[in-house]
Amino acid sequence: MGTLFRQLFKKLTKDVKTHLQKSLDAGKEFNIAMAIKARTITDGLKYSLGTGNWGAGPGAPGAKAGVAQVLNRLTFSSSLSHLRRLNTPIGREGKLAKPRQLHNTHWGMICPAETPEGQACGLVKNLALMAYISVGSASAPILEFLEEWATENLEEISPSVIPDATKIFVNGAWVGIHRQPDQLVRTLRSLRRCVDVSAEVSVVRDIAQKELRLYTDAGRCCRPLFIVENQSLVLKKSHIVKLQQREESSYKWSDLVAQGFVEYIDCEEEETIMVAINPK
Repeated sequence: MGTLFRQLFKKLTKDVKTHLQKSLDAGKEFNIAMAIKARTITDGLKYSLGTGNWGAGPGAPGAKAGVAQVLNRLTFSSSLSHLRRLNTPIGREGKLAKPRQLHNTHWGMICPAETPEGQACGLVKNLALMAYISVGSASAPILEFLEEWATENLEEISPSVIPDATKIFVNGAWVGIHRQPDQLVRTLRSLRRCVDVSAEVSVVRDIAQKELRLYTDAGRCCRPLFIVENQSLVLKKSHIVKLQQREESSYKWSDLVAQGFVEYIDCEEEETIMVAINPK
């Protein structure tokens, strides 16, 4: 919508410019109230949301079709399914098999079963029911925490100490090095489990590369996992009973996350941790 607004605003300024040019050529006085067409932006936004053709007006270059859709209200589950739909922008006509096939990396993030039959099969997918897309949070608290926890700033160190230490990246930017990464990771995870650090921050410790990567940005696909400590689930029967009596206790999913029974793990962190496939 931001891009669309920008296009429409450009169109508005262009119209004003044309009007000004015409006024000058005709030798008339320039009237700004006449030059600004108040409905350009409103009508443009309404048109795009109404038709789904995303571009500044009909026949605009680079317009995408089908961006805005009418929410499917046949059944409750059809609405949920429609809201979690993903689209792969590949022509439906081609007989390409590879993009349509189920891939190992879809595990836990994309539903393996829900996809239309026919030409869009495998190109239109659905998010798995428990998958969650991060909305993004500020990186400032993380940076402050790292500063407190003996992270050595890049300005203050000599290049010779870098190979022995672990590099720390926040959203892809190298912020410093640390000598005891295992302790740091443990602290970060415990902070995330009590939501002192946002629950959707991912903590990736790449031991082979000697890197610790922290991500707080939006658009990462995460899924909730139960936390296991000392070979047993942290979640106990009593908590499940509390969830079932929700009317009385108002105990919610967010409480499970805040109390450290469940945590959100994104694709990159999933690669570096131990995940049990079955409960045994």
